[in-house]
Order: sequence, then structure tokens, then C-alpha cells
Amino acid sequence: MEFFRIKKDIPFMRHALVFNIISLITFILAVVFLVTKGLHLSIEFTGGTLLEVAYTEAPDVEKIRNRMIQDGFADPQVQNFGSSRDLLIRVPLAKDSDTAKVSDQVMASLRAVDSANEPHLKRNEFVGPQVGKELASDGAMALLLVVIGIVIYLAIRFEWRFAVSAIIANLHDVVIILGFFAFFQWEFSLPVLAAVLAVLGYSVNESVVVFDRVRETFKKKRGLTTPQVLNHAITSTISRTIITHGCTQLMVTSMLIFGGAALHYFALALTIGICFGIYSSVLVASPLVMWLGVSREHFIKPKKEKEEAVV
Repeated sequence: MEFFRIKKDIPFMRHALVFNIISLITFILAVVFLVTKGLHLSIEFTGGTLLEVAYTEAPDVEKIRNRMIQDGFADPQVQNFGSSRDLLIRVPLAKDSDTAKVSDQVMASLRAVDSANEPHLKRNEFVGPQVGKELASDGAMALLLVVIGIVIYLAIRFEWRFAVSAIIANLHDVVIILGFFAFFQWEFSLPVLAAVLAVLGYSVNESVVVFDRVRETFKKKRGLTTPQVLNHAITSTISRTIITHGCTQLMVTSMLIFGGAALHYFALALTIGICFGIYSSVLVASPLVMWLGVSREHFIKPKKEKEEAVV
């Protein structure tokens, strides 16, 4: 299905160097932020206590956060969860604190803010530091396995040049997402890690669509140079890209606006990944394929000459 069709190919490859310089600068900045600031890991990775509390009336989140800081809690995270009367409270693991008493101390702080608005504890969970380390290592392993799987898949389906180009472009997206979270110190949690893995798959899907059209154009149209083939492939898939990514972004935007705090950073990571995924699949992966020397000969099998019968 197409909303429109562009008759004249857009010369994307004419500006390939500019696009890749922009990508390189963005990538370097993301790495710098990751090294200097690091990720603001959630308690799933660092360890700590999580409480879900319900009120009869909507509480003042800022007053509760300030009160907890006054009572000695370091960097408490207080946010609405589900409705304005429900709170999700995260307390990082402290060295000299008794984990069994943390929930009682938190509830005491909540009652001190407004004695007339009684809080009710609905859920109390503790994540130990060892569990957090295992989650972090498992997440890193999942990311590595996804990358290896993508490389193998693209190398088998297309050709090694396409596999190298696509994985560089996709890792470019991942590092930039992490760079945003490091720069703004947004909380990096398990849902955000799931979003990063989803972006990897989503981005490689866009690369596959463009690469399929590249292979098809090489086989059907003779006399075109490699930049012309890439321009044609990208231009002919623009309508599909707008439909697919536009519909996906509508859903993600609704989660970002109406999903509340629980889905906020998950939707934010997906939004960044979708935007940069389009950019990298079209304007990073394709120039890399061109510079690696892909040509029509890589897709056209030479005809075997029939051996003359020996008399």
C-alpha cells in the first residue's frame, strides 16, 4: 500500500558524507556522555525497595519527596502510578540501613506529610544488589545475542557488506538512545532495556526493506550506478516508511502522553529509537554499503558455459 509515489529519485547519496559526519558527531557525543555521566540505573539493577501506596485523596508528590529527603532517604523516587491517588515509591539500597525496616520508615514519612490522608501499602518489594547485578549482566547478554543474531541473519539473506552496514547503523541507534538517557539522567530500567531491544529489531526491519529493494533494483535495472540504485531503493520505500513508522509512533506517543510514569521512559526510548532508526537505516546503512563497494555483480550469478562435447 502506498499513499503516494515519488516519480523522480531523490539524490540521497549525494549528501552521504554529510549525513555520516552528523551521525559520527552524535555518536561520539553519546559515548562521551555515557563515559562521563553514566546511566542512572533503576533499583532493578542497583538494588533497593519498591513500594506501591494508595491514598483516599490525591497526595502532593513533591511534599512527600521533600519529606523523605528530610527523613534521610537518599534520592527517593516518588511518582504517580495508575491514578493520581496511587504512588510508586523507589528507595535505593543504602549501606547501613536495615532493609526490613525501610518500608516502615517510608510509611512513617508518608503519614507525617498529611495525617488526614491515610496511606495504604499495597505492595512492598525488595531487590538485592546481587539480583541487580544478574539482571544487568543478563540484559547485556541479551543485547549481545540480538546483535549476533542480526549479523548472521543479514549475512545469510543478503551479503556481508549489508550485514556490516546494518549492524553499525543499528548499534548507532542503541548508543544514541543510551546517550540521551545518560545526558538527561533519565532512569534506565528494565522496560527501557526492553525498548532498546525492540528498537534493534525495528531498525533492522527498516534496513531489510531498503536492502531488499536494492537487491531487486540491481537485478532488474541495468546501467545504473550503485548510488543511483540506492537512491531509487530509498525513494521507492519512502511511502511505506511513513505509513509504518507513522502508525507505530502514534501508538508510542499515546503511551508517552497517557501511559503515566510507568510507561514514560519506555515510550521515550522507543520515540528516540524510531526517529534515529529511520535516519540510520536510510542515511547511515545505505552509504556504508556503497562505500564498502557493493555492486550488481554481487547479486547476478554468472552463466555457466556449456562444455563442448568431446568427440
